[in-house]
Amino acid sequence: MTRHISAQKIALIALFIVINIVGGHLALYTKLPIYLDTIGTLLGSAFFGPVGGLITGVLTALINGTTGDLFSIYFMPSQMTTALVSGFIYRRVRATDVKNIWWLALIISVPATIVSTIITVILFHGITSSGSSLLVQILYGLGFNQALSVFIIQVGTDFLDRLIGVYVVAAVYKTITHYIK
Repeated sequence: MTRHISAQKIALIALFIVINIVGGHLALYTKLPIYLDTIGTLLGSAFFGPVGGLITGVLTALINGTTGDLFSIYFMPSQMTTALVSGFIYRRVRATDVKNIWWLALIISVPATIVSTIITVILFHGITSSGSSLLVQILYGLGFNQALSVFIIQVGTDFLDRLIGVYVVAAVYKTITHYIK
């Protein structure tokens, strides 16, 4: 992100925050086993680097945490991790590169998965507001320990969530950059 903050950049970051909030609420209220609350963070990172992603992710967590899902505040470090990793990745890989979508999603999701797992296990003992908590409890009931249950589910759900996010970023980035100079 350059030192010059234009109205256009502020508007895009606001749009990315709204995308995170709408996606997060959609996943939360329909109890989807994915989160959809980092698509805007990925977009912020693709357009404006790690700082743009951080601003988007932190503000999303604060707004969500104070208006609809208190858990969001506690998962702010996961948003921040996603922003930093994707911001550095998008500096080296074109955001429109869909042929490497699987690898991008994996590289972006693993660090945040570790952070989310630690938060979920230590603070919430495996139970959060997300739809994936049901899957965690099923594994736990089958005899897996709590941390392993959370990690296994987080790996799958975070990867799928970032896969969707990276794909959306590729499509949106291509469209928006066509109109923005």
